[in-house]
Amino acid sequence: MTTDDLASSATAGLREDEAQRRLQRDGPNDIEPARRRSLARRVLGLLTEPMFALLLAAVLIYLVLGDLGEGLTLAVFVLAVLALTLLQEGRADRSIEALRRLSEHRVQLMRGGVVVERAAREVVQGDLLLLAEGRRVAADGVLLQADNLQLDESLLTGESLPVSKHLGAQAQPASDRLFAGTHVVRGQGLMRVQATGAGTEVGQIGRSLQDIEPQPTPLQRQTAKLVRVLAILALLLCAAMVLIEGTRSGQWLPALLVGIAAAMAMLPEEYPVVLAIFPALGARRLARHGVLTRRIQAIETLGATTVLCADKTGTITQNRMVVHALAVGDGANPHLLRCTPGGLWPAHDHSAAFHRLAEHAILASAPQAFDPMEQAFHQLGRDLLQGTDRLHDWDLVQTYPLSPQLRAMSHVWRIGDGQGHVISAKGAPEAMMDLCHLGDEQRQQWHAVVEQMATEGLRVLAVAQGSHPDTCWPASAHDFDFEWLGLIGLADPLRPEVPEAMAQCRRAGIRVIMITGDHPATAQVIARQAGLRVDRVLVGDALDALSDQALDEQLRQASVCARISPQQKLRIVQALVRQGEIVTMTGDGVNDAPALRAAHVGVAMGERGTDVAREAASMVLVDDNFASIVRGIRGGRRIFGNLRKSMGYIFAIHIPIAGMAVLPVLLALPPVLLPLHIALIELIVDPACSLAFESEPEEPDVMDRPPRDTRAALFGAAAMWQAAGQGMLMLGGAALAYLASVTEQWGSHTTEAMTAERTRSMVLMAFVVGNAALIFISKSRRVARGSARTPINWVAVLVSVLAVSAVALAIYWPWLAAALRLQSLDGASLLLAAACGLPGLVVWALWKLRP
Repeated sequence: MTTDDLASSATAGLREDEAQRRLQRDGPNDIEPARRRSLARRVLGLLTEPMFALLLAAVLIYLVLGDLGEGLTLAVFVLAVLALTLLQEGRADRSIEALRRLSEHRVQLMRGGVVVERAAREVVQGDLLLLAEGRRVAADGVLLQADNLQLDESLLTGESLPVSKHLGAQAQPASDRLFAGTHVVRGQGLMRVQATGAGTEVGQIGRSLQDIEPQPTPLQRQTAKLVRVLAILALLLCAAMVLIEGTRSGQWLPALLVGIAAAMAMLPEEYPVVLAIFPALGARRLARHGVLTRRIQAIETLGATTVLCADKTGTITQNRMVVHALAVGDGANPHLLRCTPGGLWPAHDHSAAFHRLAEHAILASAPQAFDPMEQAFHQLGRDLLQGTDRLHDWDLVQTYPLSPQLRAMSHVWRIGDGQGHVISAKGAPEAMMDLCHLGDEQRQQWHAVVEQMATEGLRVLAVAQGSHPDTCWPASAHDFDFEWLGLIGLADPLRPEVPEAMAQCRRAGIRVIMITGDHPATAQVIARQAGLRVDRVLVGDALDALSDQALDEQLRQASVCARISPQQKLRIVQALVRQGEIVTMTGDGVNDAPALRAAHVGVAMGERGTDVAREAASMVLVDDNFASIVRGIRGGRRIFGNLRKSMGYIFAIHIPIAGMAVLPVLLALPPVLLPLHIALIELIVDPACSLAFESEPEEPDVMDRPPRDTRAALFGAAAMWQAAGQGMLMLGGAALAYLASVTEQWGSHTTEAMTAERTRSMVLMAFVVGNAALIFISKSRRVARGSARTPINWVAVLVSVLAVSAVALAIYWPWLAAALRLQSLDGASLLLAAACGLPGLVVWALWKLRP
């Protein structure tokens, strides 16, 4: 019984307008709603961050001191920093929500007598839900019809074995109950929805999951440790500055402002924001390449992939099966019929045998074919059997599906005139030889034919026919008597983009292992066409006989695994992980789920993948294309590289900020930076570390480097020293501006306050010019001569221009200059200040140009 049969025999179901009214009344069917924070909670969370707490404390101190203007100005800056941070977090949240919508579960419903596809969240009570193998049940309900239906209910019961489902009258009363979150592992059916969302059994679990906080990733833990260390240093520095300035001046509230400024200068509050924004926006960029990220944490790992295990059919090839050859007769002297280049089948003396072969290949396939191979058999019937009496109107009464024990499937058909039953079977040649009980000599003869067809790159299946007089079905198809009919060779063209993608993987140090259920000879032909170096082929039967240690050794040499079952995929992944590899694995079937979970990055197929595979995977490949996976790895490397650059920039930029806040106090000079100015600087740094670096295009050699070591720290000692050197260059520029300002004013008749304001203006201008230089220093790396140049990052250019413009506005707008205790500069002083900020850029340029 097909899905269409189930649907046609059911009642019409809800009308679309009635379903929409119920959806508006009851809300979406979200079993586990997305983790969304309200605006109020996000604001409250930000205000409890140390940086914002210090800013608010500074506002209060200004007000207590009676500096109403400065207090209000700082309050405006606090709101601006708060709004900018909320805007960036909101952008990241919207990206994650958009990805959730793109990759959400979809179902087939009967509405108004028509089968429609809808998002699972749109299912309402009273809907008729169609169930099929590999699908996830979207709601609780009662079974109306079933055909060999089995479900995996381990999510609720913990029982790993599938549970058969029947109508209540046929078995136990509870056997017709279906639950949301369970998966169909076999058969098909029709159910009426009785509960959705939080009202389902698993919905109660989903509600409790909202109270469980997700565990931090290794990258988040590394960064949190770095932030804690710097925060402790900031607090100690704050206390020291307060003691030094308070003891010297005797004015403790102004001294507290100096201490707060020093602590703010040290605190790298941008790190948590960057860690939230980069993966989310990076996942959105990956979606444009056809890779949907279901778990954001996988972004950390994707670019570090060392071994890529890819399915052949549909991933490396186009999954457009076409029958190219038929073989019948005696294995010692077979008769072959080949399709012409134009797709036509020539007339042949042995047409009756070929017709019989094609007929039973179709009968052994699903009546409504979705699998490309079975669609090819139906097309063969239209081409070869049209006008013959080989197309029968029989009833399918029993099926024996493909299993790990028997790589063949059999269909039992009831003959219309009551003459018994016909069994049609198709499957791997080895399995069909067992079913037909061929002798050793016949096996060897047909094996030679299989090898001949496989060396042409054809996927080879065998077909057999049997009969059965009654309805007493045996437990296994092995108990039928089958007659060998012949072989069918199918071609599946290589995707044209694959050879270039394979070449990229070689340059990037990524080893590709092609995994297939096909014959080893067929697999080798396709692998060579794809550009894989076929050193050794690991065959499924041999794999089962290997110990774990022997399998590890074999996988170090193998680039092709043939005749592999889904259960063997899991062993392959576990062996590679044991060797210390970072494994990305593709899969599409129900039985691929364990391997997808075991891999560091599981990638499910979007076009032909089952819901079970998508639930287990970290990512979904929209177009099932191998080249899209490689583009995803390329994108993952770009995201991680930009994240590392941004963190280096953050570390470097806080050195001159801290230096400008601390050194004048230690040298008994008037303070240069107060909390007002730190807040202004935060408005400059925040968009630079996020927008400028997140939008940085990939470097030309991003796929010419080996995978990064995931055990190494994101921001190790070498990177810290490099960032510290850049920060010291920038601090040196600010110190030059300070000295230039003081030297320029010697002998003049300016007051001490005017001198401090002019010096502060020059230091800020030198800082903002140096910041622009630091952005380009941090986001660039030295590449080999003759390699392609990285495209200009216009976002970084815009951020730098806006930062310089903002400081210029603060200096030359009288109202703002007065509020910030700044003074306008003449042309010569402005140029001098800007020139002081450039030594870092000059040193970097000289380093880049060295031979």
